Amino acid sequence: MGARSPRQSVGAFTQPELLTTLETLDPPDWSSVSALAHRIIDDAVGHLGRVRERPVWRPLPEEIEALYQAPVPDRPTPLEDVYRQVKDTVLAYPMGNIHPRFWSWYMGSGNFTGALGDFLAAIQGSNLGGGRHAAALVDQQVVGWLRDMIGFPKAASGTLVSGGSVANLVGLTVARNAMAGIDLREEGVAALTEPMRFYASDQVHSCHRKAVETLGLGNKALRRIPTDSRYRIDLEALRAAIAEDRARGFRPACVIGTAGTVNSGAVDDLTALAGIAAEENLWFHVDGCIGALLSIAPENAWRVKGIERADSVALDPHKWLHAPFEVGCALVRDRAKHRETFAVSPEFLQGMPRGIASGQWLHEFGFQTSRGFVALKVWMALMEHGIAKFGRLIDQNVAQAAFLADLVRSNPPLELIVEPEINIVCFRYAPEGLNEERLKETNLEIMLRLQETGVAALSDTTIRGKHCLRAAICNHRTRPDDLNLLISEVLRIGSEIAQS
Repeated sequence: MGARSPRQSVGAFTQPELLTTLETLDPPDWSSVSALAHRIIDDAVGHLGRVRERPVWRPLPEEIEALYQAPVPDRPTPLEDVYRQVKDTVLAYPMGNIHPRFWSWYMGSGNFTGALGDFLAAIQGSNLGGGRHAAALVDQQVVGWLRDMIGFPKAASGTLVSGGSVANLVGLTVARNAMAGIDLREEGVAALTEPMRFYASDQVHSCHRKAVETLGLGNKALRRIPTDSRYRIDLEALRAAIAEDRARGFRPACVIGTAGTVNSGAVDDLTALAGIAAEENLWFHVDGCIGALLSIAPENAWRVKGIERADSVALDPHKWLHAPFEVGCALVRDRAKHRETFAVSPEFLQGMPRGIASGQWLHEFGFQTSRGFVALKVWMALMEHGIAKFGRLIDQNVAQAAFLADLVRSNPPLELIVEPEINIVCFRYAPEGLNEERLKETNLEIMLRLQETGVAALSDTTIRGKHCLRAAICNHRTRPDDLNLLISEVLRIGSEIAQS
C-alpha cells in the first residue's frame, strides 16, 4: 500500500464544525480590489504632486474628530467606503510635514519611492527578527550602507529601529553594560557599587533623560555640561565634571556628543570629545539623529568630523534620507559588545545549519523580537537616487538656512537669535519697546496664525531666556520662494498684531 496523500482524510476523524465553512481575509474578487488599488495609487500620486496647492495644515473639524471616537465595528464595511473615509478625512487633514513650508520641530518629508517600499514591504510581510530570507539581507545591507556613510569600520554592527529615541536608547544601553564593570545583565543596577555618570551638553535632546531613566540609572546620572557661545559642549567644563565625579566616588561611563542640537542645530566638537573619551577611558556615543548624515554632504561633511571615532551612533533615515516615517538606526563599533547586551537564546529560537533558522537572528542586537521590514523604503530610494543626490540635498537645506538667516537680518524688526550652524534658524519678530513676556506672546500668535492659515508651520523654543520662532529646514521640496513668503507673512502678521 502506497504512502497516504496529504489530501486524504485522516482515519475516521471528522472535521470540527468550525472548519466546515472556512473564512479568510483575502477578498472574494481580486479583480475589484485590483481596480481600487490602482485608483489609490493614482490618488496618491496626485496627493503628492499637488502638495503645494494645499495648505500646510488645517484645523480638524469636530465632525471628523467624532468619526475617530466611534467604537470598533462589528459588521463589515465595503472596502470602497473604507477608502473613501480615509481619503476624505485622513489624507485631507495631515500633520503637514511633507509640505515644502513645514519647518516645525524636526521632521522628514518622505518620498514617493519610499512609500512604495513601505507598501511592498507590507505585501511581502517578512518579520525582521532574523532568519534566512531576502528581507534580512536588505536590512543588513542598509545598516552596512549607513555604517559606511559615517565612516565606521566594516566590523561594526547596527540595528534598524523606530527612530532616534530608540536608537539612542540602544547605544546608551550598550554603553551602560560595557562600562559597568560588572555583569549588569545578570546582577542588575542594584549591584553597582559606584553610581554611573553620563555626560552631555545642556542642549542635549530630552530622549537621553528618558533613556537613563529607562536604564534604571535615574535622571541625576545624566550630567548636563554648560555650553559655549556657539551652544557646543564646553570641553573644560566636561573635564572638570569627570574629575569631580571620580573624586566623589561615581563611575564616569559615557560622553554623549550631539551632532546637531534640536534647539539650534549646534554641533559639538566631536574630534575633541573623542579625544577626551579616549583619555578618560569612557564610551563615546554620538546623537546624530539630526546631523550625522552631514557626513555624506560634500560642502558640510567637515562639520561632523570625529563621528567616525564614536563607539556608538544614533541616526535617523527618516530625516535627511527622507524615508517615510518611521526608521532609525543604532550603530555600534564593537559588534561583540552590541550582541552581548541584547542576545538571548531561548529554546524556541535556536539556530540551524539549514533552513529558515540558518540565517542570523537580528533580534540579538536590539529590544524587539518582531520587527517590520523598514529597510526596503530606504534601500529603494537610495538605489533610485544614489547617495550623492542625498548629500547635495543636505547641502541645499544648509544653504537655505543661511539664506533665511540673511532674510531675517535684512528685515527689521526681525531678530536673529542664533547664527545657524546647519539647517535650523531661530529668530523672532522683535519691535522696540516690548519686554520678553510681550515678545513671547507676539511670536506665539504669529506662529499659530501661520499654522491656522496653512501658510507655514514653525515651532518655537527658548534659548538662554529668549523665546523665538524656529525653522528646521529638513525638506527636499523647499524653495527660496517659500522662505521669502515666510518672512513676508511674519512681518505682515507681526504688524497686524502691533496695530491691534
